[in-house]
Amino acid sequence: MGFLEIRNVTKAYGNVEVLHHVDITVEESEFLVLVGPSGCGKSTLLNMIAGLESITGGEIAIKGRVVNKVHSSKRNIAMVFQSYALYPNMTVGQNMTFGLEMHGVPKPERDRALADVAKLLQIDHLVDRKPGQLSGGQRQRVAMGRALVRNPDVFLFDEPLSNLDAKLRVDMRTEIKKLHQKLRTTIVYVTHDQIEAMTLSTRIAVMNKGYVQQLGTPKEIYDTPANIFVATFMGSPAMNILPARVAMADGRPQARITDAEGTERLLPFSQSNLAEWEGREILLGIRPEAITDPEGADRKSTNIVALANEVGVTEPAGSDTYVTMTLSGKDVIARMRADASVAPGEVFNFAVNMEKAVAFDPKTEERIKP
Repeated sequence: MGFLEIRNVTKAYGNVEVLHHVDITVEESEFLVLVGPSGCGKSTLLNMIAGLESITGGEIAIKGRVVNKVHSSKRNIAMVFQSYALYPNMTVGQNMTFGLEMHGVPKPERDRALADVAKLLQIDHLVDRKPGQLSGGQRQRVAMGRALVRNPDVFLFDEPLSNLDAKLRVDMRTEIKKLHQKLRTTIVYVTHDQIEAMTLSTRIAVMNKGYVQQLGTPKEIYDTPANIFVATFMGSPAMNILPARVAMADGRPQARITDAEGTERLLPFSQSNLAEWEGREILLGIRPEAITDPEGADRKSTNIVALANEVGVTEPAGSDTYVTMTLSGKDVIARMRADASVAPGEVFNFAVNMEKAVAFDPKTEERIKP
């Protein structure tokens, strides 16, 4: 039995079902991220865990207790919102302990909790200030502190970093990660940012149109996406998806594609089960970093294939250089070393790591499993 269990949960508004039979088990101390585009149902699911939205069907249980009919104030959860929701007329300390005061916690106990959490979050020097005197990052720490002082069973984060600038978002991401590693709390975190999802989580639930598309570790989600949606949503730049036909050569299944000149090329697969697809169309998925310059190729791979092709566009990006070229009539992005010598219009000898290639059924868009 999991620490938090979401069993066959649905949510409907009238005749419109917006969440469809969601099953997720969260273990104690796990960091689960719900990620997906706007309108996918992730915030609705978080609000149902919190008790802010009713459950149409199924069950949600925390520590073995079904909480469908339990008021949000009785669930022993704490939520950190995108908007911080701090009282402007209260000090930092008052904001952080207000919930404890409403629950009748004695002042000495409130003061101890405030001192401990403020020190943990490095805002102990700010407890007498008002929210209007704080930066965005400091206000976010106060919002987190207000949740931490309660010592809840589950922490719920609803896009807490989306109001921060890019640099501060990265800094706060690191702080949340360190906090989780130190406290080993159980967290459910909602975001539309797949970088946040990959870096923070122990597991990710990728959602779209009210369905959980895939539930797994960041590595599972990234390396073996369940379908085209997951493959293209997770990763920046996104996974390259190009049409191909399976052919057999030298006793191995190969992806038959065309280069920029329209010449047919063969890329041998590592997974042998694709022999069953001989002569049939597939969608070939390759991450940008699996297409690179020969010196930057993965030395551990046993299936690096040389592919000469014309370079379209080069984009230096500091630590990397991104190259766009054409394969099978599609723009394909390769990720090269920063000092790779490559120029638009030249024919370059790319190194393709086919160990990292995945194949999808073009009809169902599901990954063809080994």
